[in-house]
Amino acid sequence: MRIKFPLMAIGLEVAMIVLYGLFVEYETDQSIQQFNISKQVHMEKFLDLYPLFQDVHVMIFVGFGFLMTFLKKYGFSSVGINLLIAALGLQWGTIAQGILHSHGQKVHIGIKNMINADFSTATVLISFGAVLGKISPIQMLIMTIIEIAVFAGNEYLVGEIFKASDIGASMTIHAFGAYFGLTVARILYRPGLRGGHDNEESVYHSDLFAMIGTLFLWIFWPSFNSAIAEAGDKQYLAIVNTYLSLAACVLTSYAFSSLVEHGGKLDMVHIQNATLAGGVAVGTCADMAIKPYGSMIIGSIAGIVSVIGFKFLTPLVATKLRIQDTCGVHNLHGLPGVIGGLASIVAIAMGASSTSTMVNQAFALGASIGTAIVGGLITGVILLLPLWEQPSDWDCYNDSVYWEFPRLRDHDNRFHEYHNHLEHEI
Repeated sequence: MRIKFPLMAIGLEVAMIVLYGLFVEYETDQSIQQFNISKQVHMEKFLDLYPLFQDVHVMIFVGFGFLMTFLKKYGFSSVGINLLIAALGLQWGTIAQGILHSHGQKVHIGIKNMINADFSTATVLISFGAVLGKISPIQMLIMTIIEIAVFAGNEYLVGEIFKASDIGASMTIHAFGAYFGLTVARILYRPGLRGGHDNEESVYHSDLFAMIGTLFLWIFWPSFNSAIAEAGDKQYLAIVNTYLSLAACVLTSYAFSSLVEHGGKLDMVHIQNATLAGGVAVGTCADMAIKPYGSMIIGSIAGIVSVIGFKFLTPLVATKLRIQDTCGVHNLHGLPGVIGGLASIVAIAMGASSTSTMVNQAFALGASIGTAIVGGLITGVILLLPLWEQPSDWDCYNDSVYWEFPRLRDHDNRFHEYHNHLEHEI
């Protein structure tokens, strides 16, 4: 780690600086030269979207980061590595997407590029959840570079070739990120963790921290789904539909959590995750006129499916398919992402939108899942190489492997010495 990680991190940043020097310019330069738009008018447009960008930014760095802090000994890595790969991802996402969409011209960075860069980063953070605690920071840097490149290609295919509608990116971000991460997790399957791990569990305070992430994501999700929507009616619909879908999702998530648990108790895993599924599922058709009750139906179904997935599907996926999904991204992002794609097909069939066709939406959903699986296979094989400092089974889900750990206080030291002494006597 001491040599490989610094070299890779610095090397990647140097590469980003070189690429930005070659390909990236300010958007104001393009506007003034080509369209004779004043800087003042252009900056007003920038500042109009800046609050939405900030909301998405909070989701990426605070929401996703804290959502993954539920593991009792992996909080530093959940938040810290989230920051690392997000910072790399937003730089690389601007280049990867910009080169494809600029058709060989300079990439002119503006507020929409910044929002889209955050979106590309969200894809990696979703995949991160599937392999959380089982791979090294070096492996995460490699995965970030490869996944965002594949994501940019799929996003171009869905938007430019298929002309599909996916304003909240249920298919291109959530379904793609989930199945990419699940495929990587399958390739990196650890038989030694088949029976579980002592550190693969939560404690009271770690679940509270994770709930902070849930609340940030839940509150700001309408901004995520509406950030790049066409200003006016489309953006209004995206905000309202997401708002209602999330609200409905909470009720059904709580209801089914109580229904499937012994004694009717609520499971904090369900509450942290399934309550967000409505925001994922409504994303593809968020800017369509699906009616308020339509968005509530989508959110309700997503909450139910997500809870059932956590309760019954996750154990089956782990034992039958040998996919160890640490954060349950299949239930929060994968299944709701598929629901979002299917909901858009139904919405178009009912006349809620004319911006795409049912066939194009179906192709977009299939392409997102297929591209994710192929990209995940390639990435997983690369990450299997023994030179990336992958942690041993014993060291999984443990911050102390990669972080300087706070020293125990004196009374804690005495307690542990006394406890060890008793164990030795027994």
